Amino acid sequence: MRPVLPLLLSATTLFAGGPLRFRVTLDPSLSPKAASGRLFVLMSDAPEKKDRLAVGFVPGATWLAAMEIEHFAPGATVEIDPDLKAYPQPFSKAHSGDYQFMAVLDPDHTFARGGQDPGDLFGPVVQIKQLDPANAEPVALILNKLTEPRRQPPESPNARLVEFESRLLSEFWGRPIVMRAAVVLPPKYAERAAHRYPAVYNVHGFGGNHQSGLYRAASIAKAIAEGKRAEMVQVFLDASFSSGHHVFADSVNNGPWGRALTEEFIPHLEKTFRLVAKPHARFLTGHSSGGWSTLWLQVSYPDFFGGVWSTAPDPVDFRSFTGIDAMPGSTQNAFRAKDGKPLNLVRMNGKEMASFEQFARQEEVMGEFGGQLASFEWVFSPRGPDGRPMRLFSRATGEQDSFVQQYWQRYDIRLQLQRNWIPLGPKLQGKLHIVCGKEDTFHLEEAVTLLCDFLKSKGREDTCEIVPGRDHMNLYRSYDTYPDGLDLRIDREMWKTFEAANK
Repeated sequence: MRPVLPLLLSATTLFAGGPLRFRVTLDPSLSPKAASGRLFVLMSDAPEKKDRLAVGFVPGATWLAAMEIEHFAPGATVEIDPDLKAYPQPFSKAHSGDYQFMAVLDPDHTFARGGQDPGDLFGPVVQIKQLDPANAEPVALILNKLTEPRRQPPESPNARLVEFESRLLSEFWGRPIVMRAAVVLPPKYAERAAHRYPAVYNVHGFGGNHQSGLYRAASIAKAIAEGKRAEMVQVFLDASFSSGHHVFADSVNNGPWGRALTEEFIPHLEKTFRLVAKPHARFLTGHSSGGWSTLWLQVSYPDFFGGVWSTAPDPVDFRSFTGIDAMPGSTQNAFRAKDGKPLNLVRMNGKEMASFEQFARQEEVMGEFGGQLASFEWVFSPRGPDGRPMRLFSRATGEQDSFVQQYWQRYDIRLQLQRNWIPLGPKLQGKLHIVCGKEDTFHLEEAVTLLCDFLKSKGREDTCEIVPGRDHMNLYRSYDTYPDGLDLRIDREMWKTFEAANK
């Protein structure tokens, strides 16, 4: 779909009252050249004055309107109609009251993945009292600020940033594609010049990146020095991508990320950092999307990795894709449960916070790609006639596409294990470890339980742990079976596995 061309306005244009509209001006001192991207207007009825507006975790807390801008000339003003593409409703349907507004221009289309980020243009929050959105004069907003870079912790003797240009991915995309990682070394790494180390490959969740390793470097080094952690090299991989989270799965849309990792990047890291280049010295762990990524890698490359510790993984059995039956033949609507009620996606402390439909509709306004739901389709879906991934479900009706359901089966981890158990079962003996909260925030325990039931039927009763009273956010907090925290228990289990393989 071609972007909507903005309506360019002169300063002398006269307006009559009517449904709420916005006039957004690009300050020429901020952008001496023409800009482009996705233009947003955020609206909030918060009673306290805000310095900056943001889209919250729960959809609808902040209203959002968007349009694509092909050419935004310096000093020009464009009009945005917040009834054309908006969430939770067209702005003119909002009740009368006091409101705050802010404009944001997202040049690189990353808003759906991480919200306002460095490089985005924005302006001051404008507050208007006693506004009737159904009958109002246009509101003037300006883009006169550049979102500041986020503070990045510096590299240190035990924390290094690594960039590696992948031949496989570059050939797929037709341009250079760089793989990234933060590598955290044991405190005595430099002193023990002849020693080789096992490696733990960490994959972050949706919205994160590899730089979390730099933040954790000091605490990891301290724990190793105190004997609380084993002397292993911690590698924090970057799975963020323009399409969202590529989860290190080979995909017709994202490219061969699994092959690039195992055939190119890990061999490069092993040569660079004196790592033991053996399967029993390569461990995987991750949470949420990182949990799915690492479990997928272990199942896809059973002879390459020595074990996975996957926590609260994204859906591992598509009989429950966050509560939706996405298997071939299913006619379940993505927006409605079987009883016709809205299908819940987010719950906290036993309270339903947001539906699947609410997330889907807000994501549609935030951007055409890069959001969590679109990210799944960039990995799992076939490529459509327009060159984009085909959608599992209609964003207008919630109806699923049977052809896409069929294609998605190749990424259903439980189904792949079931179909290939004879060759895979022996190779994965003792290598799968899955932990999930019984009250997962996104209902991920439903799919985990289905997968674990299959593994139990194959005699792998000790593979899974469903933790009572834990959700997506507090799973790592101390519990009866991991009193020192889940992170340290995983570390100890990895080291025990490594030592056993060396005997």
